[in-house]
Amino acid sequence: MGLRVAIQGYEGCFHHIAAEGYFGEEIQIVPCATFRGVVRALEEGSADAALMAIENSIAGSILPNYGLLQDRLLRVVGELYLQIRQNLLVLPDVQLSEIREVWSHPMALLQCADYLDDKGWRLVETEDTALSARQVGEQRVRHAAAIAGELPARLFGLKVIAPEINTIKNNHTRFMVLRRSADCPTDRIVGEERINKASLYFQVGHRKGTLASVLNTMERYNINMTKLQSYPVPSDPFHYLFHLDMEFEDVWEYREAVAHMRSVSDGLTVYGEYTRGIHI
Repeated sequence: MGLRVAIQGYEGCFHHIAAEGYFGEEIQIVPCATFRGVVRALEEGSADAALMAIENSIAGSILPNYGLLQDRLLRVVGELYLQIRQNLLVLPDVQLSEIREVWSHPMALLQCADYLDDKGWRLVETEDTALSARQVGEQRVRHAAAIAGELPARLFGLKVIAPEINTIKNNHTRFMVLRRSADCPTDRIVGEERINKASLYFQVGHRKGTLASVLNTMERYNINMTKLQSYPVPSDPFHYLFHLDMEFEDVWEYREAVAHMRSVSDGLTVYGEYTRGIHI
């Protein structure tokens, strides 16, 4: 039995594609209905690792997931950037002329609007792209096509009759790879893996210059900020936490920078130190 990886969505979805891209195909997918369910699966031990989408190059950040990352039992151990390619999938012997309906998630239909506009097909909104492909395959529906990634074609016996029909080709989603803190080494610098990126969150008070004091630290220590995202503290109205991603070459400069940032903020927590992610 391979590594058990929790994902949000159904078998064959883009989370599944990302999981195979990071861990390889010999994994066991643990599908979860929600992102909170992904975290719960990891906490409770029904999964060994998890992938969670955190931002998309078109739609932006998934704000609720930043709060989930603060779970003290979890650790960010990696990241992956997946190019989103939407394909038109049909049964192996179906031709374009036979299609009458297209099934997919509303967002996928919207992403492929330019391709679909002049076809005259009925667009049917569904819960999930991969689920749409599964239904076409299992129900042997000849008059319907599904919009989904390429993996569902392999899983559910379909063919890609029109590849990459999404209007915007340069569409990427960033995924964070999670493990239980108890399963992670205390010092991930030791060993073959090279740590050159970190994710953390911090809070600053309503005092002049406090946020600048934190951010200016990165210039002082030759650190590149790749993401700064504010999000509200649910229990404290109109107060905000800041998520920060940073890349660095010298890990000791990074350590000194974090120590200084912690001293000028009202609380700072590092929840991930890892290797900069690849694009697939």
